[in-house]
Amino acid sequence: MSANAKGGISPRGRQGLRPKLRQATLILPKSGRRVKRNVTFGPPSGSNEGPSDEQSPLLGRRSSWQTKSSIQSRLSEWAESKVKQAWTFAKSKTGQGVFKCSVAYFLGSLATFVPSIAAILSQQDGKHMVATITVYFHPARSKGSMFEAMICAALAFLYAVFICFSSMGVSILFGRTLDLIVLGHVVVLIVFCGGGLGFVGWIKLRLGHPLVNISCSLTSLAIITVLTKEGAVQAAEFSDDKVTQVMIMIAMGVFATTAVSFIIWPVSARDELKGDLIQVTDSFGDLLTIITRAFLTGSDAELQQQPCLAASEKYKKVFNSLTKNLKEAKYEYYVLGREEQYRLQTKLVNCLQRLAQNIGGLRSAATTQFLLLAQSEAGNAMTQGHGSLKTKTKESYFPHMSDSLKSPTEGHSILPAIDETPEEEAFSTSPSTNYTQSTVNTPSTARHPFFDAEGCLSSINSPADIFSNFIVQLGPSIKSLAITLRQLLDELPYASDGRITVNAHFRTSLEEAVKLYTRSREEALNLLYKNKELTKARPIEMEADFEEVAASCGYFSFSLQDFANEMKIYLEILDDLKLEVEERPGGRTWKWLKIWRKFQSIHLKQQNGDLEQDSLIAQDEETEIPGGVPSPSRRKPFLQVQSSKKSLIWRYSYRLWRLLSVFRRDDTKYAIKVGVGAALYALPSFVAQSRPFYQHWRGEWGLLSYMLVCSMTIGASNTTGFARFFGTCIGAVCAIVSWIVSQGNAYALAFFGWLMSLWTAYIIVAQGKGPMGRFIMLTYNLSALYAYSLSVKDLESDDDEGGITPVITEIALHRVVAVLSGCLWGLIVTRLVWPISARRKFKDGLSILWLRMGLIWKRDPLATLLEGECSHSYMDLREEFGLHRFLSRLENLRGAAASEFDLRGPFPDAAYSKILKSTGAMLDAFHAMNVMIMKNPKASKGEAVTLKDTSNERAQLCARISHLFQVLASSMKLEYPLNEALPNINHTRDRLLAKIFRFRKEEKEAMGATDEDFELLYAYALVTGQLAKEIDEVGKEIEKLFGVLDEELLKLQ
Repeated sequence: MSANAKGGISPRGRQGLRPKLRQATLILPKSGRRVKRNVTFGPPSGSNEGPSDEQSPLLGRRSSWQTKSSIQSRLSEWAESKVKQAWTFAKSKTGQGVFKCSVAYFLGSLATFVPSIAAILSQQDGKHMVATITVYFHPARSKGSMFEAMICAALAFLYAVFICFSSMGVSILFGRTLDLIVLGHVVVLIVFCGGGLGFVGWIKLRLGHPLVNISCSLTSLAIITVLTKEGAVQAAEFSDDKVTQVMIMIAMGVFATTAVSFIIWPVSARDELKGDLIQVTDSFGDLLTIITRAFLTGSDAELQQQPCLAASEKYKKVFNSLTKNLKEAKYEYYVLGREEQYRLQTKLVNCLQRLAQNIGGLRSAATTQFLLLAQSEAGNAMTQGHGSLKTKTKESYFPHMSDSLKSPTEGHSILPAIDETPEEEAFSTSPSTNYTQSTVNTPSTARHPFFDAEGCLSSINSPADIFSNFIVQLGPSIKSLAITLRQLLDELPYASDGRITVNAHFRTSLEEAVKLYTRSREEALNLLYKNKELTKARPIEMEADFEEVAASCGYFSFSLQDFANEMKIYLEILDDLKLEVEERPGGRTWKWLKIWRKFQSIHLKQQNGDLEQDSLIAQDEETEIPGGVPSPSRRKPFLQVQSSKKSLIWRYSYRLWRLLSVFRRDDTKYAIKVGVGAALYALPSFVAQSRPFYQHWRGEWGLLSYMLVCSMTIGASNTTGFARFFGTCIGAVCAIVSWIVSQGNAYALAFFGWLMSLWTAYIIVAQGKGPMGRFIMLTYNLSALYAYSLSVKDLESDDDEGGITPVITEIALHRVVAVLSGCLWGLIVTRLVWPISARRKFKDGLSILWLRMGLIWKRDPLATLLEGECSHSYMDLREEFGLHRFLSRLENLRGAAASEFDLRGPFPDAAYSKILKSTGAMLDAFHAMNVMIMKNPKASKGEAVTLKDTSNERAQLCARISHLFQVLASSMKLEYPLNEALPNINHTRDRLLAKIFRFRKEEKEAMGATDEDFELLYAYALVTGQLAKEIDEVGKEIEKLFGVLDEELLKLQ
């Protein structure tokens, strides 16, 4: 950025010189009244600290418990505080969910302890599975999630029944009809055991849903039990006893969980969705107030304080809950026949997403302004102190973003706060107050010699000067509209009793406020650009600086208007939803039962979809693990050309190679190796000599542990293997202690089991460690409840592991050894059979993402608005969602990579976390540009003129950005340092900004362009600036990882 010109007023010198903002017309949303007064947001956050005087202690007073010397009193107060904390937790939603899980487990354990219930399941092993199902499908979820759990459990059972009965049929066919029992065992082992369990692993990977993962675990358990333990398949017999028992156990467990979920403190996803909507709108109101106030004061100090950070964190947390509750509410709405309400709720959530994007645009414009002002003052200081603006060292390509520029408020005081009237004066609603007063307090030139009669600076020599003029002219109208929007957000969308609170005056008030804001903005901009100071000839750097400040201010004002326009749509959706809820209470439909209509809609979507398929991301778009960068020899057009030159044999070989491409996919390889590993582990159960050993050491639980541990990457397998083995050991120890203390008493065991369920439910629900908690309870059930069934002669194999006097240590030992063997086998298969390193996949994924982003930006986003200038679209919704989904999978890979052992050292998690954060910010910038384009997909006459005038500068800027993306991708893929001789984005961007500045100054009126026609270019300028900043951040992190290219590194040997 250029420095301040000599003789200009320094930013520090402007403190105290800015005039008070003029009075502004404000629309009151509730009544629609128009009043004119000084408006204010109130004191800045963090400024309302309590008074301090000489008598206030520096360190604060010591608390009462510290002043007491009695140990007993301290212990009593400590115990009292812990009891209060426990009671508070018990009354919370999480505490209630933990208690519900313990009740469901207690009901499930009755299938083992109550003889009449156990008799329903016959004298077969596995009655403890009812209690285990209540742990897996726990009731600490909403009604909609319970409906989804029931569907998943039913589908899991049907698949298990199909595999079990099919394997029995094949075994009978080969054993009884063809007298080839060994061949039949081989077919069952390969097709049904290996193929069936491999398909389960593929489904688990493909869908990646928690309930799907649990269902896959249960269906694996059912298949493994029937195929390897029961013995009907090995004996070539048909037996439905175990299948029937599994069906009854699933029904009992799901019924107990559903009853507890629906009766004890029932949770409705619809009510949770309403609460989330209220919290989201409240956080929007807080963020809108804080960002607007920070923008008007010219300092980002408030954005770094706790209220703003808390509001941002609250929004992120609530929005994740919002999307989850919307999915769960879908099942509730569909069951109740309220499909139309769900459709409107979905539109409401999508509208909130767009509002969040506008909030992001406001913050981006404000942050850009802070950085520009800080760079202006820093450049001035460097000019005066050193005589030069920037120096470039040979050691690094990315040194120019100094730390002082990252936080503009550190060491700077860019602009003074705006003078405002007291809060009580601004928001007084006394009837005696004259709201229609039209007196405008113009600044006195005697008191402010640097301002003219219009309130503008008489001389403009720096970006801070032009920003001050923007604020003086646009500040009142910005504040008025922001306060109107804040009051609307505080009222919407639901009252405390759940009613939709849509005032009849809201829409008209908002429309009037937007019209008033638009008119005020046009008048203010016209007055601003009539300033003679802006027409002077200046260097290109200073013109670029001025236009960049104008872009940030203009984009902020346009984003605020977009937020208000989106609020109109939000109010329209709320009106439709209120009409549907209150005036059509009997309109129930169950159209979702018409399955054939869904297939028709899918067919129509495929016909109307985008046919563009890129070879970079489309190859593995739906899999959990990103695909690698394809080599040139694998590209389709190249191979087609080469194959056409060969003989007929080569052509057919190429077609065969294409057909077998599915087996080169990582998800297919994963399914194959899971199936092969499962078949090898189950092999001893089909051999007569080794079957007793397999049964004695409970090989079925080892095979189940293998299925749970065997993950896509080595790091994920390490993580899950440790958690499951550690949980198994804890569960075994707890089972031994419970059995010894209770001496096999049913009531004592039931009580100990209830205590165990409380503890593990806390681990699963409160701490979010599902695998650990589930394996603790699974091992406890396998040991303690199984031992009780042996002791009461409730099993056919009474002599196993002690018979009616079970040896609990031997029972627990067998389970622990089985689980350990399964975990080790899973780690061996994951590492030796087609090993997939999370580290390698993570780096390849980053490379492919950056390459794709470079290709997207190479298209020139704004060129798509001009007919005939660009043959490709910028970025459709499908492509955008794919990029964000790809980034979320890279986040998962980063977590798995941290668990992988490498001789080169630990995984640099902190550096890659910063890289992903910067990449996410770049994707947000892509999205912001896409939103601006999708609002008006065809340029207006004025926009077309401005776009054609800046086409050359934009083309050069796009080429440089695309080039840098390719350089970053190559460096990450090869793990090689960056070259210092790379193109600079800022110089090209400055030429674009200077071109916009000259066009506005010289040709705007002649070409018939308006201020609205510059909105796209303003957004483009801010997006490219953000991309340049984030690319610099990524480049610096890559330099830390791989170093800098020098002669020593390229030494020829």
